[in-house]
Amino acid sequence: MTPQPYVSTDDLKALLGDALHAEVVAHFLEKTGAAPDFVERQVTECLRYLYLVSRHRERLSGLFLPVEQEIDEIWHYLILQTREYAALCEERLPGRFLIHHRSIAYEAYQQEPGREQALEEALRWIPLYCREFGPFDEGALPHWTIVRFLHQRMDMSLEEISALEPLESAA
Repeated sequence: MTPQPYVSTDDLKALLGDALHAEVVAHFLEKTGAAPDFVERQVTECLRYLYLVSRHRERLSGLFLPVEQEIDEIWHYLILQTREYAALCEERLPGRFLIHHRSIAYEAYQQEPGREQALEEALRWIPLYCREFGPFDEGALPHWTIVRFLHQRMDMSLEEISALEPLESAA
């Protein structure tokens, strides 16, 4: 069985459409003053998040996927484009359902379920991310809290993080 090709940045951009993608990038360039490449990557990681939640609804439903606040703000912006957001979720993303939003700060989340559950949940989505988009790279670190934690605080290489296997109970 040959492995499926990864979902590319261009594939994700096409899901959003050129006009809305350009609008989102322009809005956050103006709002944040960040470098264009960084803002483009933020939008890509937001779309990766939405793609994962859509494609793997049964595995990721209700889980907290620890993206940075800026990614959450991009998601908020997309939600405010109600028709386009509904079309993205219900027509173009693989799960074909409206992805509802619930904000919770990472610090608050860590206090709610505890570190062990946070790790178990990370081991559900990290392998799915790598299966869909390829291994984590340096560009992903600023956007995914738990990946950055594993890399910087736990001294795991990006290769080790990308090779994590799902826990048996999560499979």
